[in-house]
Amino acid sequence: MDSVIAELHTLRDWLRWGTSRFCEAGLAFGHGTDNAYDEAAYLILHALHLPPDRLEPFLDARLTHAERIAVLDLLQQRIARRVPAAYLTREAWLGDFRFYVDERTIVPRSYFAEMLADGFAPWIEDADDVADALDLCTGSGCLAILMAHAFPYARIDAVDISAAALDVARRNIDAYALQDRVRTIESDVFAKLAGRRYDLIISNPPYVTSAAMASLPPEYRHEPALALGAGTDGLDVVRRILADAQRHLKPGGLLAVEVGHNRDLVEAAFPALPLTWLDTPSSEDKIFLIHAADLPTLPARRRKSG
Repeated sequence: MDSVIAELHTLRDWLRWGTSRFCEAGLAFGHGTDNAYDEAAYLILHALHLPPDRLEPFLDARLTHAERIAVLDLLQQRIARRVPAAYLTREAWLGDFRFYVDERTIVPRSYFAEMLADGFAPWIEDADDVADALDLCTGSGCLAILMAHAFPYARIDAVDISAAALDVARRNIDAYALQDRVRTIESDVFAKLAGRRYDLIISNPPYVTSAAMASLPPEYRHEPALALGAGTDGLDVVRRILADAQRHLKPGGLLAVEVGHNRDLVEAAFPALPLTWLDTPSSEDKIFLIHAADLPTLPARRRKSG
């Protein structure tokens, strides 16, 4: 690779080379970028300690020898290890928010981020009225943090079954100084939330079908399988959420769940539920919403005697 270092001088040179090599290697994307060019640009800017949204001013800047080595190393790691870029840089972005991430949790990506940027309008009329909110299957805590910013007076519970993921979530919560408003809870869905009720519950749960899990590209296999796979039709966790959510919503509360491309599977599994499918600036039919009054009501749990 000495010849590569000697021949590529400007950031533009390295961007072209990295894009070509990523395409040649047949890399899979979807962890912050969706194409070889954007991924190469992100990694090069990171290696050079440049802002991730300021490529143009630096395209014709010449790199020092040490900078060329750093860029080459990062691009080569992406190719050789087939690791999501976020795991190489230890960061992921949702809009203007930066989050720490590593292999203990999936790389943050959710259409909820676009909705929370607008205070979940029009479904939440006044963000100041949200007092209690829940991010179920929180992973890195990114959506809980976005909820805390969207709803300035709300207390947020960030729930996950994985203690390791919650360690990452707490690191991000600390970074945003939200320890007093965002609480992490280790729980298998609602199991440890007895008596808690919320104005809004959002969840980006595992929803990958068994068939899709078997054919995942190498990049996705670096992520925790527990946070991706959810049975034959991808709805194992969604069923549990819908079955028990009414018990944990206040009157007038809302439940919103992200299910990726599984709208047809959801509607086939729950034909009687009046689900509203939400659109965001970059998605259609990836999130469903349902009002507390329209959720199934379970009988009260019996107390154990003795």
